[in-house]
Amino acid sequence: MKKKLFKLIVHSILLLISTQATTAQTITTNQTGTHNGYYYSFWNEGGGGTVAMTLGPDGNYSTTWTNATNFTAGKGWAKGSPNRVINFSGTFDGGKNGYLAVYGWTRNTLIEYYVVENYGDWTPPGGVSKGSFNSDGGTYNIYETTRTQQPSIDGTQTFQQYWSVRTTKRSSGTVTFANHVAAWKSKGMILGSSWDYQIMESEGYRSSGSSTITVSEGSAK
Repeated sequence: MKKKLFKLIVHSILLLISTQATTAQTITTNQTGTHNGYYYSFWNEGGGGTVAMTLGPDGNYSTTWTNATNFTAGKGWAKGSPNRVINFSGTFDGGKNGYLAVYGWTRNTLIEYYVVENYGDWTPPGGVSKGSFNSDGGTYNIYETTRTQQPSIDGTQTFQQYWSVRTTKRSSGTVTFANHVAAWKSKGMILGSSWDYQIMESEGYRSSGSSTITVSEGSAK
C-alpha cells in the first residue's frame, strides 16, 4: 500500500513538472505563433541589450528587458476586431521609456495603433494631443503620428500611428476598443478595412523594465 502511494505521489509530481515545462516557453528571437489558445508576437529590433518573453498559461506572459533598443511583445488574437473588449491584469514597470498597450495593425489602410494603459517616465508619443475622451473609467488623449520608411507588418513602409494614451496609469482593467475606434474616427483617423493581429503588448524603447500580464476577451456591456 505504501509503495503504491509513493508511486502515485512520484507520478503526480512528474506529471506536474511535465505540464509546467510544456506550458511555459521563453522566447528571445523574433517570431509569432499560438500558445495555449492565444496568439503571441515577439519583435526585437536588436542592436544592444537583452529582451526575453516567457509565455505562461492561457493569456499570461511576462517580459524582462535591459538596455533594449526597441521591442514589442505580447499575447492576444491573430485577427483584430474593432469591437473587442479586452481584459488585462498584472504588473508593469516601464522604466524610463516603456509602455503597456492594446496594440495592433490594420491593412487597407496600413495603420499601427496603440491604446496605452501604462508607461514609464516618458509619456508616449509626445507632441500635441488632438483632443481627449472618456472610456472605461478614465480619460485618454488622442495622438496621430507618422512613421516614415520604418519597419511594419508589410516590410519597410511609411504609415500612420493612432494613439489613445490614458492619463491615469493602470496595469489592470478593461479596454472597450470600440470606444477608441469611434474617438479616432471623430478626428478623421480611420482604421483600415483588413485586420491583422491585436495583442496586449509590453514595449520598451532604449530602456529597461519588466511586466507580468494576463489578457482575456470580455463581452460588451
